[in-house]
Amino acid sequence: MTELTDLGVAAIRDGVQDGAFSAREVAEAFVAKVSAAKQLNAFLVETPDHAFAAADAADKARAAGEAAKPLAGVPIGMKDLFCTKGVPSTAASHILEGFTPPYESTVSQKLWDAGAGMLGKLNMDQFAMGSSNETSAFGNVISPWRRSDGGNAPLAPGGSSGGSSAAIAARLCPAATGTDTGGSIRQPAAFTGIAGIKPTYGRCSRFGIVAFASSLDQAGPMARDVRDCAIMLEAMAGFDARDATSLELDVPRWEAGLSSDLKGKRIGIPKEYRVENMPSEIDALWQRGIDWARDAGAEIVEVSLPHTKYALPAYYIIAPAEASSNLARYDGVRYGLRDLPDGANLQDMYAATRAAGFGDEVKRRIMIGTYVLSAGYYDAYFTQASKVRTLIARDFDAAWESCDLLLTPTAPSAAFALGEKSADPIAMYLNDVFTVPSSLAGLPAMSVPAGLDGHGLPLGLQVIGKALDEQGVLNAGLALEQRAGFAARPEAWW
Repeated sequence: MTELTDLGVAAIRDGVQDGAFSAREVAEAFVAKVSAAKQLNAFLVETPDHAFAAADAADKARAAGEAAKPLAGVPIGMKDLFCTKGVPSTAASHILEGFTPPYESTVSQKLWDAGAGMLGKLNMDQFAMGSSNETSAFGNVISPWRRSDGGNAPLAPGGSSGGSSAAIAARLCPAATGTDTGGSIRQPAAFTGIAGIKPTYGRCSRFGIVAFASSLDQAGPMARDVRDCAIMLEAMAGFDARDATSLELDVPRWEAGLSSDLKGKRIGIPKEYRVENMPSEIDALWQRGIDWARDAGAEIVEVSLPHTKYALPAYYIIAPAEASSNLARYDGVRYGLRDLPDGANLQDMYAATRAAGFGDEVKRRIMIGTYVLSAGYYDAYFTQASKVRTLIARDFDAAWESCDLLLTPTAPSAAFALGEKSADPIAMYLNDVFTVPSSLAGLPAMSVPAGLDGHGLPLGLQVIGKALDEQGVLNAGLALEQRAGFAARPEAWW
């Protein structure tokens, strides 16, 4: 018999509805798995009572003959960037250590309303700033994967949603929430052999999500496969009057619309994504993805996104600038850490609190952001980066005249060892080279697991779609997923 923790969202939902097992049994199985996997450091807070309460409510409703909620019986993990009422929410930063929100984020509330239960809060890069989950104030998340050559160096699970990706890959939860500012759902999904989608900017409310870069941050689901991502996204998306950037649109039935038939679709291959020194394994995987898309009925066309090479520089001006403004609220006055040296005045308290509370990467980005927003440099840096962002969005608009979707690699490499790139911020930032452009344009994009590298580590392919075409992205992802037949999973060592 398949272990309950091997089941994904759809299988758990359907099994609970059919009476094959109870929601309580599912919750107990996952709670035990989470408790036994502390070595991965994926969870910052465990909330078994929340998971059990949701499970018992699902079982009670089924016994009473009530219509099942969309996620009844499904326990999930919640990235610690989402505020959860009565449960510590820290954004993995010391400056928010011990902060317990008196309110619920819109996305998490939608998931609870859909019947999901929470197994706990997931570790992440501090304030979502990082690509390896090494900037958390509460220690690294360790990927459940190991190299097949016998090397046992702990590997990065990707970031910033590394706790989410590691927990799903290790079967600690069937799905989890993530947030994506420049690739923080897609890159960790690729590193750990799972699926993840960043929807169109505005599809999911940002209310109650600790802000990094407000014009880029977007919530999305991470799960075992494309169907599970579609189910999760349906529950997470929707208009929210409390978020001025929220799109006032009905939520499509993405799961019902899933189809792997790509006949009539044109898939573009952007020539600028063939970056210098790209590993041959990534290039070969990309070619297999092209062949799979063609086999699914798609027409393959080459397209140009000429401003792609400026995407990373523009992103690392815009995102830190917005972060420097957003993080100014952490001053030791209203909530979170307060460091008040003897005889200190208000300015001293601000400085001491931020020095003690923010990690090195957060401080680096605040300083970059403050610099590019300063009076003497605003026009030279931030204004120019904003113009480049517009040009990048126009590149995508031009590409849509000749194609419906884009296919690219997700990341320029498989997972690297913890510590391998932490001393070189530029090398770390280059992990987002394939994911940042679509974030700057606010477009939906998804990573699906597509193969293994020479060391037995997962590699992902990315599908990018037009604004609001999550269905097209999910369908192309499904076509790739079915043809890749990715079934590898990490061998438990934890």
